[in-house]
Amino acid sequence: MTDPARLLAAYDERLRTDAECSSALRVRRLGPPWLVTFAGGHGFVTYRDLGGADAATVRELVAAAVEHFGADGKIDRVEWKARGHDHAPGLHEALTGAGFAADATESIMIGPAEALAAADAPLPAGVTVRRISSEAEVRAMQAMADEVFGDPPSAGHAEEMLRRQAADPGMEMWVAEADGEIVSAGRLEPVAGTEFAGVWGGCTRPAWRGRGIYRALTAARARAALAAGRTLMHSDSTEYSRPILERSGMLEVSTTTPYRWRRPGTERR
Repeated sequence: MTDPARLLAAYDERLRTDAECSSALRVRRLGPPWLVTFAGGHGFVTYRDLGGADAATVRELVAAAVEHFGADGKIDRVEWKARGHDHAPGLHEALTGAGFAADATESIMIGPAEALAAADAPLPAGVTVRRISSEAEVRAMQAMADEVFGDPPSAGHAEEMLRRQAADPGMEMWVAEADGEIVSAGRLEPVAGTEFAGVWGGCTRPAWRGRGIYRALTAARARAALAAGRTLMHSDSTEYSRPILERSGMLEVSTTTPYRWRRPGTERR
């Protein structure tokens, strides 16, 4: 499947709502939106579409979501995942008016796993790629990711990743190492009941970029996806990774923008 319209239709049908809630503690339906509670104080809003809502209805849905999560004192942060191809009049204004802040827009990339697996690149001398699983390795991987993404070092991020690993045995963590130091990392997340697997969390230390490491790490994950019976790959990609994935046969089918709300007085983590 390489037609962008068909790939986008498959994305909407198989990778939204249920596929995004597999590890949820609770899900409440509020008309079209799904209000999802994850462990660690994380709320999430997703939907297949907004049912043709006009701007006034969109404002009401946003206000109701904030009221729902605000009433749960254990929730300190919420993500509303907006997609560029959705009909959602006034959504940006409604979210920012309710206290959400927009992160950078990313590209929704989809393509055949076989093409991605074949797009390997020679690794620099001394660099190796492997799957990790131990707690110490996951903590080291997450500490590197926090550093690369400019986040303060956070034990909470590592704890969240370990909880997700325990809840989803199909999720795989992959790293590239040089002299025992993690220089690049990413996850593989097969989507249950579909032909899809996601490549997530890709990051490479600045000094090691442009040397084929991320491409090789992604190819290794694609081969693992094929071994697990997945034929299509998907990813929300930054402008760093999008060109690499495009050269490996993936297509941009739409965009996604995370909007984030934080409970007043809580620290970022």
